[in-house]
Amino acid sequence: MEVNYITEGLKFMLLGMGTVFSFLLLLIYVLKLQEKIFKKYFPEKEKKVTPKAPVVTKSTDDSEVIAAITAAITDYKKK
Repeated sequence: MEVNYITEGLKFMLLGMGTVFSFLLLLIYVLKLQEKIFKKYFPEKEKKVTPKAPVVTKSTDDSEVIAAITAAITDYKKK
């Protein structure tokens, strides 16, 4: 009795991949059904958004930050 292991392996591979693919399709359809059920019985409540006053920030003087960055770059280039 001669068994072709490649053919048997391909059969098992296709059977396994088919099983996984079928399960994933089933999972997708069950999740879509669940979404419809939840939307029907538990609808999202509309949130009222109140406009906020614009935030005004005072402009700060960034000259110290620029000086520190320039000093760091100069120091790095010296090395």
